[in-house]
Amino acid sequence: MHSTLTEHARCLYGEDRGSVPKCFQEHHEQYFVEELTFADADEILVLLRELSPRVLDGQLPVWIRNLAYRLVLLQRPDEPALMREAAESLWLHGPAWDEIAAGLARRAEALESGQ
Repeated sequence: MHSTLTEHARCLYGEDRGSVPKCFQEHHEQYFVEELTFADADEILVLLRELSPRVLDGQLPVWIRNLAYRLVLLQRPDEPALMREAAESLWLHGPAWDEIAAGLARRAEALESGQ
């Protein structure tokens, strides 16, 4: 059993900056996504910081990273820095997400300006 969300992700997606935990269980992405879905914001942020420290690359699949940001923002809806970080991630992965990214950037600016 994995002791953290990040450890579970390392087993699924690998990690070149640290050692992959040696566990001897079968891995199913579905179980990881379930764990991610109910993780608290701090645990998700640790996952993002450790496995995707630079928005351009990282060990997490794009859809997992975007889901992680969405879940964090649902738990922390008033943090402009997180909104900008999520927007930056979305902008890097095609025009399909540009409108959502722009909305996050506008919302972050509005929060900072007190609107």
